[in-house]
Amino acid sequence: MTKIERVPLMIPGATVKGTPLKVCNPYDGAILAEVATAGEVAIEQALVNATMVFSDRSNYLSVAQRIAILERVMVSLGNQAETLAYTATQEGGKPLIDSRIEMARCIDSLRICVDTLRNDVPADIPMALNTASADRLATISKEPIGVVMAVSAFNHPLNLIAHQIGPAIATGCPVIVKPARETPLSCARLVDIFHQAGLPKAWCQMVIPESIDLAEMLVTDSRVAFFSFIGSAKVGWYLRSQLAAGTRCALEHGGVAPVIVMADADLEQALAGLVKGAFYHAGQVCVSVQRIFVDHTIAEKLASELATAANKLQLGDPVDLQTEVGPLIRADEVARIDSWVQAAIAEGSQCLSGGRPRNNQCYAPTVLYRPASDSKVMTQEVFGPVVCVIPFSDVDDAISAANALPFAFQAAVYSQNQILAFDISQRLDASAVMINDHTAFRVDWMPFAGLKQSGLGVGGIPYTMDDMQINKMVVTYTPSLS
Repeated sequence: MTKIERVPLMIPGATVKGTPLKVCNPYDGAILAEVATAGEVAIEQALVNATMVFSDRSNYLSVAQRIAILERVMVSLGNQAETLAYTATQEGGKPLIDSRIEMARCIDSLRICVDTLRNDVPADIPMALNTASADRLATISKEPIGVVMAVSAFNHPLNLIAHQIGPAIATGCPVIVKPARETPLSCARLVDIFHQAGLPKAWCQMVIPESIDLAEMLVTDSRVAFFSFIGSAKVGWYLRSQLAAGTRCALEHGGVAPVIVMADADLEQALAGLVKGAFYHAGQVCVSVQRIFVDHTIAEKLASELATAANKLQLGDPVDLQTEVGPLIRADEVARIDSWVQAAIAEGSQCLSGGRPRNNQCYAPTVLYRPASDSKVMTQEVFGPVVCVIPFSDVDDAISAANALPFAFQAAVYSQNQILAFDISQRLDASAVMINDHTAFRVDWMPFAGLKQSGLGVGGIPYTMDDMQINKMVVTYTPSLS
């Protein structure tokens, strides 16, 4: 019998535990670990710990100390990369080939934290420009904003955590992190590695609240200075409405990502990108390709070839290096996605591939042709391996349809006419538009921002670090300057 790992509370001084959380492999249901959860007493202890270390300026970690810790963490992550990628695959279901890439990004995300610290110099404020500002010198310094509360999602259990706790630690903020209940093991490993690298435990605590009510109590506590949320729009916008006065926040939700494919597009190039963008991690990505608007002269051809490629994708156990599409995170997600697909078919859409659940919580990569414009697969984020192909005759109509939803995140255009592609990119409601690439492209130093209902604020390591700091100006009156 395989021994079940037991992860203790990661809250210094807390001893009272809640009901343990069982962490299961989404592919075969095997129990991987039991993780201690926090009741009300433990949550209060976490807040006290974070507040106390932040209030004691004499024990702040210097920039040099923070850089040294981050650099030691990067070395440890490199040494344990394969084990960490395997754990992420086991608990989250992402194919191991992709978890290895995520592990490399996780290390690079922390490297970006260090690089940003070394180059993050605030601009001076000019004085002596008029009579009122004469004899004055203004300087700006950056300070940590305070206690950071980070709530993360399951789909990138290594790199998303790095995007939240890395900037907090880099900027000198104590951080309390709540990973997704499905994927807490990767977070626990990362937090433990930070502690081993010399970060005092109170500066980074992992908390799994025993209940939803306790999670809300933790997030909305007045001692939280900054709230970082990655997850569903429904939960994120609700929690924002409940935050204590003065708490700043950043929300990262999802989109219903549109792609416009013009008649002159390089179809081979487009297909490769669309297959990757639609079915990577079984479509469980916030900027996954979902709505493909295609010039009517090539729409059937593209849809057919996309379906053929989807049918060739290897489904199965995510630890198998041949697997390209693994399981969905929960069985209820399989049922939900299937209900949306079957409804679209009943409303008249052609199902060119997939359209059914498979064994072990997998769902067959699905291509739907001409779904109704008001169907759920066209108006809401599927967050599964489902993509819609819609022919158009007038690109203006395609752009209008792409912009018709209350969500806007990343979008894409395929065309060999760069002037036309750039013009379309300017007209799409999106924070980022990829030309001749899929919507899920991202590097960790670039801005990453949901618009409308898709989010609030700007992600990406340097931008998150900016959010977690305040600019303090000191103006000195010195008559001798004149």
